[in-house]
This record gives sequence, structure tokens and C-alpha cells, in this order.
Amino acid sequence: MFTKRIGILGAIAILPAFAQVSSAPTDMEKVAPRQHRPIKDRVEHGDGTSTSTNWSGYAVLGTSFTSAKASWTVPTAKCSSGDQYAAFWVGIDGYSSSTVEQTGTDSDCVGKNPSYYAWYEFYPHPSFEIGSLSIKPGDQMSASVTYSGSEFTITIEDVTTGKSYTKSSTVSGAARSSAEWIAEAPCCTARGGILPLADFGTVLFGEDSTGVGGTNYATDSATSGPISAFSSIEEITMDSSAGAKEAVPTSLSGDGTSFSVTWFSK
Repeated sequence: MFTKRIGILGAIAILPAFAQVSSAPTDMEKVAPRQHRPIKDRVEHGDGTSTSTNWSGYAVLGTSFTSAKASWTVPTAKCSSGDQYAAFWVGIDGYSSSTVEQTGTDSDCVGKNPSYYAWYEFYPHPSFEIGSLSIKPGDQMSASVTYSGSEFTITIEDVTTGKSYTKSSTVSGAARSSAEWIAEAPCCTARGGILPLADFGTVLFGEDSTGVGGTNYATDSATSGPISAFSSIEEITMDSSAGAKEAVPTSLSGDGTSFSVTWFSK
């Protein structure tokens, strides 16, 4: 009887530990050596266009966002020499706030060797690589970030292979004031700066290119629909600190969701 009571009490004692690990990394994750941060050096031009030193793509602004969905085709990293990086993602927050809840893929260059992987990040927490997804150029990706109760949930699927991954976490101070579809030059150099942008050619976002329906959509307190449905839209071009174009988005296609971002040579 005494042995049974110890076993029961021991089981009860460890329950709280299990209850607190829902957002902890698993053995299929590892901390990524890079972070994907809020927009940097943002300049709005007053006509629905903006420039930034680390983002290119689209953002919609509003209040109390509860979802952002996207699809894109993993672009090929064109590697010649030196380490360079390019990330492609969907997220909530980061355009006008200090957190970002996001998930995406990277097409990086490690010297002359390309590297591809999927990741998620509840910034300012670290970015985590998703080891259960094996990413290849040309794969069709579908991803979403949703908010319910007090938690954000990311889901990312490699539509080409049929494999997916989901993770939830709370994020202190999240404003939920924007949703984004972005090509990014990640962080960080030894001094905390932006890393060199890899030549990714052109990345395609949205249903027109991927065939994934209902993507490049978002929902906030007033609007639910494609990017074009929102009254406040920013088309973002990535410029270097010296003002040279690095990545440029196209206008939205006729379906109101699809666009591409093209890398510009330096």
C-alpha cells in the first residue's frame, strides 16, 4: 500500500512539468543560427509603399489580427562564394510592433553550397529549425499563423511532400497590429546587424503561382480576406543602407493575393 501511494503521488508531482512544455522545443527542433526580426529602417512614402533594409513583400495594417495565411514556392539559392541568407515567411506583428509570430523557409548559401530548411519563431524568442520537414527548391509551401485565447499557433506544410508541423506559444506584449508576407535578409552579424542577402532569383507567393487556395489571406477585427481586401496595405521594397535596391515586389495579381519578389544584383 505504501509503495502504491508513492507511485501515485510521484505521478501527480510530475503533472505540472508536463503541462508546461507545450511550447518547449522538441527533439525534432534545434535553435537556428539566425533570427527573423521585425522590420528595420522602415520608411513609409505615403502612397502605400515602404522601404526597409531587411524586408520585401507586403504588410496589411489593422487591429487584433487573428490569422495570416500564405503559400510560396521555395526558391533556389544561387551560391558562388561567401555565406548569404534569404528567408520567406508569413507572420503577424513586426511592421509597427516589437514582436513577430512567424513561420517560413530559408534558402541560404554556406559558401558555394545551398542550404534549405523550415523554421518558426515567436520573436523575441529564438528561431527554431524544424527537423521533421526536409525542404527542397521548388517545393510548394503552405503556412499560417493564428491567434486564439492567449496563444499563437504556427502551422507549416510542405504541400509537395505532404508533411506538416504545428507549434503553439504565448507571446508577451504582442500587439496583433499587422500581418505580413515577406522575403527577408535575416539577422545577425557579429555586431547584431543584417546578414548578406542570398541571390534567390524570384520567389512566388500566392494561389496564382502555387495552386494553394485561400492563401495570402488575413483576418483582423474588421476585415477577413485577401491582401487586397484591407484598407491599409504597404508594398515593401528592400534597400541597402546606402539606398540600393536589394529585393523588389511586384504589384498584386488580379486575385488580390499573389505577387513575387525578385532579388536585385548589387
